[in-house]
Amino acid sequence: MLKRFFVLSSLCLFLGVSAQKSHTVIKGDTPYNIAKKYGITVDELLKLNPKVKDGKLALGDVLTVKNDKTPASTPKPVVAAKPTNNSQLGKIILQPKQTVYGITKQYHISETDLRKLNPELDSHTKIGDEVILPLESIKKYGGDQQNVVTTNVKPVEATTKTTVSDNEYVIQQKDNYYRISKQFNITKEELFALNPGLEDKGLKPGESIKVKKSGATYTATAVFEEKTNSKTKVDSGNERSTSNANTMVADDYVTYTVQSGDTVFSIVNKFGITIDELIALNPELSHGLKSGMVLKIKKLDPAYVKKNGDALSVVIMLPFGYSTGETQYRAMAIDFLTGAKLAIERNARNGQKLDIKIVDSGNEASFRNSLTQINPDNTDLIIGPFFKSNVVDVLDFTKNQKIPIVAPFANSPELYGYSNLVIIETSDATYADKIVDEVKAAYSDQKIYVVADSKKENANYIKAGIEKAVKNANVVVVNSPADIQLDQNMMTGQSAPVIAILASDNDAAGEAFANKVIALSKEVQGVKAFSMYYAPVFERKVDDLSQANLVYLMDRKINTEGSFEKEILAAYKSKYCKTPPRYAIVGFDVVNDMLTRENKKGEIFRQINKVQTQLATKFEFVKAKANGAYVNTGYRVIRLVP
Repeated sequence: MLKRFFVLSSLCLFLGVSAQKSHTVIKGDTPYNIAKKYGITVDELLKLNPKVKDGKLALGDVLTVKNDKTPASTPKPVVAAKPTNNSQLGKIILQPKQTVYGITKQYHISETDLRKLNPELDSHTKIGDEVILPLESIKKYGGDQQNVVTTNVKPVEATTKTTVSDNEYVIQQKDNYYRISKQFNITKEELFALNPGLEDKGLKPGESIKVKKSGATYTATAVFEEKTNSKTKVDSGNERSTSNANTMVADDYVTYTVQSGDTVFSIVNKFGITIDELIALNPELSHGLKSGMVLKIKKLDPAYVKKNGDALSVVIMLPFGYSTGETQYRAMAIDFLTGAKLAIERNARNGQKLDIKIVDSGNEASFRNSLTQINPDNTDLIIGPFFKSNVVDVLDFTKNQKIPIVAPFANSPELYGYSNLVIIETSDATYADKIVDEVKAAYSDQKIYVVADSKKENANYIKAGIEKAVKNANVVVVNSPADIQLDQNMMTGQSAPVIAILASDNDAAGEAFANKVIALSKEVQGVKAFSMYYAPVFERKVDDLSQANLVYLMDRKINTEGSFEKEILAAYKSKYCKTPPRYAIVGFDVVNDMLTRENKKGEIFRQINKVQTQLATKFEFVKAKANGAYVNTGYRVIRLVP
């Protein structure tokens, strides 16, 4: 990610460029802008300056450039802020360890007023970000931050208006194209057609947009929140990517919607392409990278299209083990099938023509014999098998036909290169990245403990992520929750709160972790706890754990208050006389999600960009790499609040 720069004074000094094939980095410089000034490509600039890592520049760096061109530069004067509400406004540049709470205390401003001045505050709290404050407060309480850049600042009032008037809707803070399209029952293309220019400029909170044609019916969309306990709140999942951030298919290209915090370098690294290739497909990048932009990434491999007939031919491969006499996975396979049958019957009632074939995939050793039951020239979708080695076998077996393959449980980087593969399981790295983001937002100079499992891979990954995201963080990896200790305030000698993270999916470790953070939170206020995984104790001790503000992640969770969920649970109980077990839920969710993405031509990848939540699972697919597999990044975030 491009390095954010500190503003050292209220004057912006623009240094001249040496005529000796060099350029001195000034505020606002980026590799792209510098390369453009000197008529070279970004890749050429980086080759000339190998010391520049990942595009990170620092003020005063002297870069080698290709020619002697000396661009003219004009000093930009400091503009004093105009009075707004009878007071001038200015900006401060966030320094290490500054938090929202710290800013309100230092500058004697309420959090409500701070957020009115900075509606997007939650996404602009990184080191180097600008925060708007009353100029008088900056001068009076700023200390080292008194000499800051002031400008004409117009605070944007956070609007709470959500009603529709004359076919218009006021954009809210967390809105995105998918949410608005779903809320008003229109497609994204119809939304863009109703609002020319919206796709280019993006969604801006407070602005009004057209959302429906005359005579359309408005239906409000409720926010999903667990209601069984007032102290338990369920987020929709990985918030950063819910704004249609999925890599998707459009006009034979893999495309990507730019998110807040993205850089050109993070995008090219994500998809394994060069900067010059990205710019060639997206000339508009010359005007800068903006959140909401839809970028072409790479030409698509030829997509699968249904070969013949009206019915969608689907093969489901399950490890019953009847052919080999093995029973190890039979119960899991049977449960999966009960949920799958419910999804198949539901979609058939809705008019989808289906030809379903169930194949006993046996065990890993005997698996290849089961492939003889599949006709690759007359199959449109394969769901299964369960095991990674078998998934590779199916991919090799169907490599000429490029049939979409769905892996319900296998997730490995070795699979990411297959463009016709859909991976359902969210990776540990995705969970760990979310924990790092959560800790970064909660961090306020506390000591951080990470409780590891026996392998320590997840714990070390989280430790490295926090140390990269938070300057001077004190992170300790421990083997047991018993090793977590309160910190000590060096000034007062009193106990100080800590941040505790569980990076193990062991239920016993979860129990010990819960008991430890409960005990610590009773000794001192401010203890914060996070867990990569769910443990049963988290639901048994909600009240106590809420005092530690526990945040944990889950791959699947049923909203028992939802009408769709109630319908499916009732249908399963009516059919099988019991509540669906875990693998029945997985079977329903996987099969129902895949079938609802299919069209009559079998073009499942044309619909893969849609974010969908089934009975318990959130499906939000992104490309692992350009022309690679689609990997689910969906999950649930559960927050326990006091």
